[in-house]
Amino acid sequence: MKEVDFSRDDRWLLPEAVDEVLPPDAAALEALRRRILDTCHCWGYELVITPLIEFLDSLLVATADDLDLQTFRVTDQLSGRMMGVRADMTPQAARIDAHQLRRDAVTRLCYLGTVLNTRPEGPGHSRNPVQLGAEIYGHAGVESDVEIIALMLETLHLVGLEDPILDLGHVGIFRALAREAGLDSSQEGRLFGSLQRKATGELRELFQDIPDTAARERLAALVNLNGGLEVLDEAAVRLDGAGEAVQDALARLRDLAAALQRQVSQVRLHFDLAELSGYRFHNGVVFAAFMPGHGKALARGGRYDGIGSVFGRSRPATGFSADLKALIQAGSSAGPTLDDGILAPWSDDAALLARVRQLRLAGERVVMAMPGRDDSPRALRCNRHLMARDGDWQVEALD
Repeated sequence: MKEVDFSRDDRWLLPEAVDEVLPPDAAALEALRRRILDTCHCWGYELVITPLIEFLDSLLVATADDLDLQTFRVTDQLSGRMMGVRADMTPQAARIDAHQLRRDAVTRLCYLGTVLNTRPEGPGHSRNPVQLGAEIYGHAGVESDVEIIALMLETLHLVGLEDPILDLGHVGIFRALAREAGLDSSQEGRLFGSLQRKATGELRELFQDIPDTAARERLAALVNLNGGLEVLDEAAVRLDGAGEAVQDALARLRDLAAALQRQVSQVRLHFDLAELSGYRFHNGVVFAAFMPGHGKALARGGRYDGIGSVFGRSRPATGFSADLKALIQAGSSAGPTLDDGILAPWSDDAALLARVRQLRLAGERVVMAMPGRDDSPRALRCNRHLMARDGDWQVEALD
């Protein structure tokens, strides 16, 4: 057995990209968590609390290499089966809808909890994000996409993130064009990776391997099909001749844009038909919210119809998720300040104890000074104190 070195002075270190939330940020995060869940409740979303760990084949349902590589594995000592620590709660919510609830009606679920990733998704990302999300099951129309996007934008508003840019795409366009070009899975995977990196040199070489000139030009057009609403008009011209699946996807984006402009005030729309985030998970419309000055999406989601089929029920599905810690860092909304507190002396005085209890029940933060200590009110993050005045305990401001 390896001997533990208790003399090390770096035992306080956390693993790379694993972080903790300290005061006062933890209070702000918890206050925001409550506001978000209350908002989801008001929109008709029911909270689910999913297990931190479950069998691997359940966690990785309908997903490909992305989530597989992000999932920590462990052997269950009771069953001998492989288990995984959740890296994404969306498959768990889908399992609950398909197998546990089994409702015929449209189901709205929300969740909020810590997930764990084997590696950060990118620079500045945490490996233990606090994932919040909302999902709609049982409706295939554009209306459910509109609602989930509106809830995502409302969530950003709660954090103080105003006027985000909403990036819209549709993974079905790339999939259909790749199929029409006769690409095998390996070629499609390489082309997907090059599109994500915007690697023009690699793309040029890959396009040369496509013998069908028209199919090659349509795939190549995706690289530059990004911008405002006019991009959909340009796409109709550049992708003319593509099959029904491509035309249906463009029509879906048009319908979604029109509905968002009617239902979500002052939404800034941006289209990117080469944006394929979540490509291996989603199978329809995809979307992401960006803020100027932030290089990464603060929230994203899309449609993933049929995910519940392995649990016995194939249902339409759409949803979004975000990292609450990243939202706190990017936003301006703050929770209750820990400097707003009342310092009370330590005493057995019944009147004092009753007054402290009364203040706490009213939502005030009351800190009892510990005997034998000379901690300043500022050190205890208090800006007021309790003083005995005329036989009563009064709250007074500190100088």
